[in-house]
Amino acid sequence: MDVKNIAEGSYQEIIVEPGFFVLKIQNEQVHKQVVTRKIDSSYIQFHFCLKGNAKFVFNQGNYALEVPEEQSLLLYNTQQDLPLNTELAPNTWMLSLVMSIQKFHSLFTKQAGHIPFLSSEFKDKKYYSQELISPAIAVVLSQLMNYNLHQSVMELYLKGKVLELIALYFNRMEDVAIEQCPFLVDEENVKRIRQAKEIIIARMAEPPTLAELAEEIGLSLKRLKEGFKQIYGDSVYSFLFNYKMEYARKMLESNQYNVNEVGLKVGYSTASHFITAFKKKYGTTPKKYITSQTL
Repeated sequence: MDVKNIAEGSYQEIIVEPGFFVLKIQNEQVHKQVVTRKIDSSYIQFHFCLKGNAKFVFNQGNYALEVPEEQSLLLYNTQQDLPLNTELAPNTWMLSLVMSIQKFHSLFTKQAGHIPFLSSEFKDKKYYSQELISPAIAVVLSQLMNYNLHQSVMELYLKGKVLELIALYFNRMEDVAIEQCPFLVDEENVKRIRQAKEIIIARMAEPPTLAELAEEIGLSLKRLKEGFKQIYGDSVYSFLFNYKMEYARKMLESNQYNVNEVGLKVGYSTASHFITAFKKKYGTTPKKYITSQTL
């Protein structure tokens, strides 16, 4: 596995295998960071903006596409090279998967009909899709951005996580497209649902009930449930659970808090309840998880 680091900003290129690489870019500077890389038409690209804002520039600057925080961009064009030319705003994190179309096809040989751009209709056409990042995808992205593994298992871990990421991404393809959903045509509704997300995150230790949340944002309970599912791909409390576990995992990795403190911070009154929840999410206890990070 080949890893390259470039001095200007935090840029890491990981060659998973021939025809398949991952880019991890973190701009923690106070000014924008421009990242360029040659990518020809034989590749498919997945770009995920974890936080901040990324601006993709095409055709010598004649066209640009904004990809804000918590959104992804898929690019596929067999007729034209799509080199990476991206401007990252300050405090922006982006993770990209770039894979040869031939290799990508091999992953979906029997299920090609499920993926729109793998059908014969798109064989010789361009295709792009901009999607919201679901909580499940956000967890895998965080794991890919932050891991501490022995070199001997790193390649296996990365391959597994990248394949998991692709599977989660295309598991949503059957859902109603956001631009086709009547609920999401109303920008005010979208604004209120996003407000709901911010509320439950801010009060994750003592979150409001769904009825209280619906009343606070000014939507009916039904519209809250349906809208949240359509925007974030998950129910309100399932989203919150995933967020809390990811928040707890990062607190544990900082080595500044004990298990009890982390549990209380994310809303568990007893350590045993937190340990049970953490194990449900990650398959191991917080203590064992911390130990594994220091090996």
